[in-house]
Amino acid sequence: MLPEDISLEVLFEDDDLIVVNKPSGMVVHPAPGTPSGTLVNALLAHCGENLSGVGGMKRPGIVHRIDKDTSGLLVVAKSDAAHQGLADQFLDHSIERLYTAVCFGVPSAGDPRLMGLAGTSFEAGNQLKITTQLARHKTDRQRQAVVLQNGKHAVTRVRVMQELAGGAAAVVECKLETGRTHQIRVHMSYVGHALLGDQTYSRKRKLAGLYTEQVATFSRQALHAGLLGFKHPITGRPLRFMSPLPADIMDLIALLSA
Repeated sequence: MLPEDISLEVLFEDDDLIVVNKPSGMVVHPAPGTPSGTLVNALLAHCGENLSGVGGMKRPGIVHRIDKDTSGLLVVAKSDAAHQGLADQFLDHSIERLYTAVCFGVPSAGDPRLMGLAGTSFEAGNQLKITTQLARHKTDRQRQAVVLQNGKHAVTRVRVMQELAGGAAAVVECKLETGRTHQIRVHMSYVGHALLGDQTYSRKRKLAGLYTEQVATFSRQALHAGLLGFKHPITGRPLRFMSPLPADIMDLIALLSA
C-alpha cells in the first residue's frame, strides 16, 4: 500500500490520534476495486509510519469507518494504545456520534404503521428509536438487512429537525448507539423513511411533482457524520468535534425548502 499526496481536512492531531473530515466519494481503506485514492493512502502520506498497527497493514489506524458516499468525521489512531482505548469506547457505546440526513417522508409518533413495526418505539420529544438485529442480506451480499435472529444488535435514534417539500421529506438527526455497517441507511429504509440519493436502499423511491428531476440527480445518500465526541484515549480529556453540512446537502435542503 502506497502513500498518496491527497489533501486532508484535519480538525485535530497529536501524537496519538488524528480527526479528519472525510469528503463524500472517498473510500476509507483499500478494498477490491478501490486499491488507491483512499483515506488510508492519504493518511500514510500525512502521518508516515505514525499510524497504529492494530488494524493490520491494510487498515493502519482505522478504528471505525463511514461509507464511501457518506461525508463527515472520523478519528484515526496513531498509536496502538490510542487504538485500543478508542476501540474500547466504541465497544461500550460511550462515543458520541450524530449524523444529519435527508429522508423520504417525516417520521412521526402519529403514524400507526410505525407503532406496529417490530423494533420501533417513540421516546420523549417524538424521537424514534429503532432497535433491531442486522446481518448481511441473504441474496445481495453488498447489502445489510434487518433480521429476527442471528444478527448484530443495532440501535439508532432519529429526531426530525425540519420538514421539507410539504412533508414529502425531512431533515433528521440520527444518533448511533451501535455502529453496524450501513446501520442508519438500513434502519431508515426499514421504517419506510429511506435516505434521499441512497442507490442501495432507496433506489426505487421518488419525490412526486416538481422535485423529481432535481432529487434524481443527487447521486449519493444524503448522510453526513456531523458530530463526534469521545475521551482522549491517553489523556482522558473530553474531545468534541463538529463538521458543517457539505454544500451538496445544503443545496438539496434549500431546494426542498423552496
